[in-house]
Amino acid sequence: MNEIISYFSTIPSSHRSLILVGGITVFWLIENTFPLFQMHYQKWQHAGINIFFTITTIIVNFILAFILIKTADWTTKNHFGILQWVPEIPMWLYTLTGLLLLDLIGAYLAHFVQHKTKFLWRFHLIHHTDTWIDTTSANRHHPGESIIRFLFTTLGVLIVGSPMWMVFLYQSLSVIASQFNHANISLPNKLDTFLSYFIVSPNMHKVHHHYVLPYTDSNYGNIFSVWDRLFGTFTTLPKEELIYGVDTHMLPEENNKLKNLLKIPFQKSRSAKKTKNQ
Repeated sequence: MNEIISYFSTIPSSHRSLILVGGITVFWLIENTFPLFQMHYQKWQHAGINIFFTITTIIVNFILAFILIKTADWTTKNHFGILQWVPEIPMWLYTLTGLLLLDLIGAYLAHFVQHKTKFLWRFHLIHHTDTWIDTTSANRHHPGESIIRFLFTTLGVLIVGSPMWMVFLYQSLSVIASQFNHANISLPNKLDTFLSYFIVSPNMHKVHHHYVLPYTDSNYGNIFSVWDRLFGTFTTLPKEELIYGVDTHMLPEENNKLKNLLKIPFQKSRSAKKTKNQ
């Protein structure tokens, strides 16, 4: 445990970049070998759009990183936050508790609020317009959403009182988890179901990308699946019934053109439909 803390306390930016690029590369190779769906699309063109949004997310996080660092330093120096107030516990439990709470606020809550708030949904919508979900889809976030998610992460650090090494660990796990559960990979159903009791598995998250409500408004988790199960937002759907995208933007010229994707938050909003049998 001490080795992990030491590493993430001083993790170089190059290593964090390697985690991002390495994850995409590994899951890209796996999904080409063991695909969940045989999707007929221009994979490199699709990846180009999503990598553009990945780069903008990196830029946003880099520019605002000092806020996160200052927040983490302040919480530890002033003994503020949940982790600072709990009695002394084993380091592994301290770390797991911190990661769970950061995932709750920085991922689950941020995701839930974006779906339930019309203004924030305008930015998150770009992520859902993807009709070919693969590992590159994990970072398909409008720059505006990247700022929103950053603010929730900062709020999580403040409330949890997590040290910076834990923040770096959480962000690294978050990147890998998102690439994993978006990847177009086929796992045995029993294995996927087993994993979904602990972490967000690929089949579990794919339900969230089904093109109509109420499925779009379910399975908000990123790393841990416990929050969806605890708050009643966990849903299943046979993978054979999945249709990716969002029903308000199913035309290719709307969901597969970078220029339009950047404009979507500022266009007139559209009302989503709910399946009649739900």
